[in-house]
Amino acid sequence: MYLKKLNIFIFILFVFVSSLFSQEFMKSATSKPILVQDGNSKYWCPVCGNDLIRYYRTNHISNLKNGTKRQYCSLHCLVVDMNNYGIDLDSTKVIDAKTQKVIDANSAYYVVKSRISGTMSKVSKLAFQSKKDADDFIKIYRGKIVDFNTALQMAQETLKSDNRIQKKLKIKKLYKIGKRIFENVCDQNIDTDDYLEINELKGDIVNERLCKPLNSKQLHALALYLWEGKNLANSDIEQNKVVVTTDEKCPVCGMFTYKYPKWAAQIFYKHDNHEHHYSFDGVKDMMKFYFNPMAWGDYKNSVKKNISKILVTDYYSQKAIDATKAYYVIGSDIYGPMGNELIPFENKDDAKTFKSDHRGTNIIEFKDIIEDEVYKLDTGQ
Repeated sequence: MYLKKLNIFIFILFVFVSSLFSQEFMKSATSKPILVQDGNSKYWCPVCGNDLIRYYRTNHISNLKNGTKRQYCSLHCLVVDMNNYGIDLDSTKVIDAKTQKVIDANSAYYVVKSRISGTMSKVSKLAFQSKKDADDFIKIYRGKIVDFNTALQMAQETLKSDNRIQKKLKIKKLYKIGKRIFENVCDQNIDTDDYLEINELKGDIVNERLCKPLNSKQLHALALYLWEGKNLANSDIEQNKVVVTTDEKCPVCGMFTYKYPKWAAQIFYKHDNHEHHYSFDGVKDMMKFYFNPMAWGDYKNSVKKNISKILVTDYYSQKAIDATKAYYVIGSDIYGPMGNELIPFENKDDAKTFKSDHRGTNIIEFKDIIEDEVYKLDTGQ
């Protein structure tokens, strides 16, 4: 009888403690967070715009191939950048979910599929430096232990489905909220083309006081609307624009092209009574593909004789223009998503004005673009 009562007491105590821990566990930082990005944008994830402090215990830190430090709210967002830019996996760090210290991701113990909700994903992935801490966590929240590479692979496998879920939420709720906020309390001249990442946009909204004071959720909804929702809503009605769908990636660098409408370019190919196109996040990558499509994959039908048209975006007017009739400024102090660019203009006078204003080195026509010179732009020459 005594043992029976003791067992019941232990069970009740376990349920109570589990419930208590479940309520107490937070993803947000409870001590001073480490933020490694530069400037006013360091508080937000560069991929999705999430508040890094709010989701601190799922933060990951890594370097892009060009050396830029990036801090992500989740492993999901790290995988997005890995696919788009390439990252240095060997140097990747993660926040210990218990101690909140920055630890080496490659030696961490990841608990996956626990009761704790995932960040930007249905499946949670929390890292620990100590296996004992991971085991203790599992006793309360369930889940299983895997290594970094396995957790990374899981995030890669669910990337598309997680993105679909996020997109539905944004369309159903967040874009609408953001639209109302923008129309009622913000400077109507906010131009997202001035920013390369959503966290930069958020930084300016706050620090330049582009809107009346907003709480964290309002700021996030607003930024998502401006960054994604507004462009998507307008894409179907815009005339004379290079229109890119949300699933199109640049075949050269792998970046999602719709994020950079100011730089969008396209090559259309027609063969076998069929026309298709590829979209690029700038003229530079477009020309790399134009000269040698097979260098970027199995694009055997994408030969010059099959090209039906080439479109680029005029830097000033943002109109889609015929690339073969455009004028291109090189060597300026204006950078595109992939750094130094060939910046297109429909008329030569605009190109001359831009060259003068932005210290360009030369103006060339499409027929004068040389493959070797395109690649030199990557080195800043």
